[in-house]
Amino acid sequence: MRQVGVFFRSHRERTGVINDIFTMKYNPSEIEAKWQKFWKENETFKTSNTSDKPKYYVLDMFPYPSGAGLHVGHPLGYIASDIFARYKRHKGFNVLHPQGYDSFGLPAEQYAIQTGQHPAITTEVNITRYREQLDQIGFSFDWSREIRTSNADYYKHTQWIFIQLFNAWYNKVSDKAEAISTLVALFEQEGNATVQAVCDESIEIFTAAQWNAFSVEEKEQVLLQYRLTYLAETEVNWCPALGTVLANDEIKDGLSERGGHPVIRKKMKQWSMRISAYAERLLEGLNTIDWTESLKESQRNWIGKSVGASVIFNLKESTDTIEVFTTRPDTIFGVSFMTLAPEHDLVRKITTAEQKAEVEAYIEATSKRSERDRMADVKKISGVFTGAYAEHPFTKEPIEIWIGDYVLAGYGTGAVMAVPAGDTRDYAFAKHFGIAIKNIFNQDISEEAFAEKEGFVLENSDFLNGLAYKEASAKAIAAIEALGQGKGKTNYRLRDAVFSRQRYWGEPFPVFYVNGLPKMIDKAYLPILLPEVEKYLPTEDGQPPLGNAHTWAWDTVNNKVVSNDLIDEQTIFPLELNTMPGWAGSSWYWMRYMDPTNEEFIASEEALNYWQNVDLYIGGSEHATGHLLYSRFWNKFLKDMGVAPTEEPFAKLINQGMILGTSAFVYRIEGTNTFISKDMIKDEKVQQLYAYVGLVNNSSELDTEGFKAWRPDYATAEFICNANGKYIVGHEVEKMSKSYYNVVNPDDICQEYGADTLRLYEMFLGPLEQAKPWNTAGISGVFGFLKKLWRLYADDTAVVVVDEEPTKEMYKSLHKTIKKVQEDIEAFSFNTSVSQFMICVNELGQQKCHHRAILEPLAVLVAPYAPHIAEELWSMLGHTETIADQAFPEFKAEYLVEDAKEYPVSFNGKMRFKIELPLDLSVAEIEQIILADERTQAQLQGREPKKLIVVPGKIINIVG
Repeated sequence: MRQVGVFFRSHRERTGVINDIFTMKYNPSEIEAKWQKFWKENETFKTSNTSDKPKYYVLDMFPYPSGAGLHVGHPLGYIASDIFARYKRHKGFNVLHPQGYDSFGLPAEQYAIQTGQHPAITTEVNITRYREQLDQIGFSFDWSREIRTSNADYYKHTQWIFIQLFNAWYNKVSDKAEAISTLVALFEQEGNATVQAVCDESIEIFTAAQWNAFSVEEKEQVLLQYRLTYLAETEVNWCPALGTVLANDEIKDGLSERGGHPVIRKKMKQWSMRISAYAERLLEGLNTIDWTESLKESQRNWIGKSVGASVIFNLKESTDTIEVFTTRPDTIFGVSFMTLAPEHDLVRKITTAEQKAEVEAYIEATSKRSERDRMADVKKISGVFTGAYAEHPFTKEPIEIWIGDYVLAGYGTGAVMAVPAGDTRDYAFAKHFGIAIKNIFNQDISEEAFAEKEGFVLENSDFLNGLAYKEASAKAIAAIEALGQGKGKTNYRLRDAVFSRQRYWGEPFPVFYVNGLPKMIDKAYLPILLPEVEKYLPTEDGQPPLGNAHTWAWDTVNNKVVSNDLIDEQTIFPLELNTMPGWAGSSWYWMRYMDPTNEEFIASEEALNYWQNVDLYIGGSEHATGHLLYSRFWNKFLKDMGVAPTEEPFAKLINQGMILGTSAFVYRIEGTNTFISKDMIKDEKVQQLYAYVGLVNNSSELDTEGFKAWRPDYATAEFICNANGKYIVGHEVEKMSKSYYNVVNPDDICQEYGADTLRLYEMFLGPLEQAKPWNTAGISGVFGFLKKLWRLYADDTAVVVVDEEPTKEMYKSLHKTIKKVQEDIEAFSFNTSVSQFMICVNELGQQKCHHRAILEPLAVLVAPYAPHIAEELWSMLGHTETIADQAFPEFKAEYLVEDAKEYPVSFNGKMRFKIELPLDLSVAEIEQIILADERTQAQLQGREPKKLIVVPGKIINIVG
């Protein structure tokens, strides 16, 4: 029996919609505003740290709140994680799904420099805008746990972690970080000769007696060579225009990504993090986590483990030596020349007078190229001979020493022994500069056919002749060690991470200086707040922006920040002028979400032990070798310190693909302000320029008047249109970017179609991990699906749900969908789930299904994807509680079990009709039914069949 009135009435009462004319049409703007308000007021997604339910932690990579706000590409990963978080709630988990902001950074500082506005003000404005956009898309974030890296109550703990790193060293014996006090105890008892630590290369050996006789300053200088964060002269990417050091991923083609300014390499005294100590553990940990193989391989390559030998070459006419690392010590007799990085400390010392000018010019040119460019430019061959020679350790023959920008000072030793017979790049270098090549393999070398030489025996290699790779390598290492000119060694490409930035808008270091040596401020006096400054630029004498602060000195008696005028180097000392990099706050933030209001610790032990680590992490692949490596490093360190409960921070990680925009191009005839339609271009020389996609219709026609009004420099534009009077633009699918004018604002989609349509459409575009183009024209189809879904529950005036028992086909449609959606969500195949919803709703519509037993579970199935409409449908069904807490429907296989089969009935091989028969009939029963059927009788026309073939569940064939 239909039960319409009760739902109609109760829905009006619950929603407060009491109008003279009540309509039940699907109105997403009203529905979504209503349920977003409900979730906020009822704290629907607030999570407890104590629950009998199993825990599940879903996290999105930290967003930086830029002034441009979100475009439709940004929410892709958020929607996917939200679907999974909601699904896990339906499956009975206590789900932590938080959000916050990586709110320190260079963009806000650059805007402050341009406008004079404090970065905190613009950051707050940007965050407010982001929050509005995120809320209107309907995410199930627990906003009570929101964090911001630029808030003092957050960076207080970032400062504390820095202090812990400063007060720690890496013990190779225990294979973990330990308190620096344990190292001091070893020095006091036995000196450092037997200490196995990750430390600087140039450590001088001392006894316990010598250590105990050192002054306090001398001891501090020694400890800096062991600490996990330390001060050292480091090669950095320096951008003079921005006045700061840049990370590799902030540089493109030798220019700063922000502003396009030139970047040079220079040495500066910087704070660094000894991430290299964790190289092996970072490698091993990849075997324990559920990440894509491509992502793991990126990290393996970045860490770059190599097993080989360290070899020392003496210099001719000098007491200096050059150390190289090689993975192929067996090729020692094939060394034809040596190449140093242009920045190598020995270069200027060993360069002869005749070569000095050429070497200096090459060094200057190289300083303007980023390391990333130098590594990527494998085809370019350049270098300069220094005029100096090294000595072969065995033959004592002279070896030319060159410099080349393909060798990097920070990788290995900054020097390579070049073996053209076994390396394509060395071969190309030697051929280019006419250097004689020593062939040590029993095979000709040619540029056309170059092979890995591991399978060939050695020639012209003295005591290694006739040996293959492995045996020769072992013998070569033994001989090198016997000479005292090297040793077997495992090397890593991973370098210590520079941790200083010459910026204002970043975490202040909790560091002051006594006689030039760093001292840590006690935890009790944290946070050290970012000071006010008049200008956000470096000072006139080149100091970082904090050099503009007037109150930036540390009073060690009163333990507070005081005026610089009071510095006396007795009790009041200068504070660090650099700030921490952007990755400081983002390298531990997932722990803070576990207990975001804890004032004493980054999180309580109870919270950390409950949540453990992130179960699902979703974000962009651009962070593969930056954020993800630093985060794993800090997590492992905090595990060593007894803080983090797990070795790895992110158990499962998925990189969402990029949503691409369709850019529009106009064509300006060179030297004019005349634009020619794409289909009219013949021999004209034209400039291809971006046009705002909002000025282009679905037929690729440009609104020329709108184009002229768009930008002042186009106000006088003239147009050469086609015969139809239309200006046709060109298109290209590429990254969605504000600078390409191809950005689609999610606000516009939400206003016109609703957030549920946006969420479903972004999932429907294609597999989560793949890049896919945005096409606004496809949205109307998804919106139409939601309207079809709505009509299963209500017509234009009332709810139409009935309590009648559904048909077998209705149950089948539902349970097919339960099975498919559950499998798809678990496999993160969200696009195929959306397809299944569409199939199900079409089937139920054809079946005229308005049955509660079908529509209630269907609403729960849809809820992770389209939560607003699901909540409204649930409410319309008479429920007062949120759908977010309802159990996920249980799949029952029996509803998919076929109990009948539609057989094709053929006569002499030609199908004449179909008949549905129960599957449990015997062959004899099927034969009896078929022969009695009037259609069979009509075909036979009184004849007896020669043969009746029955294959149960498949075919029936009558041979006449």
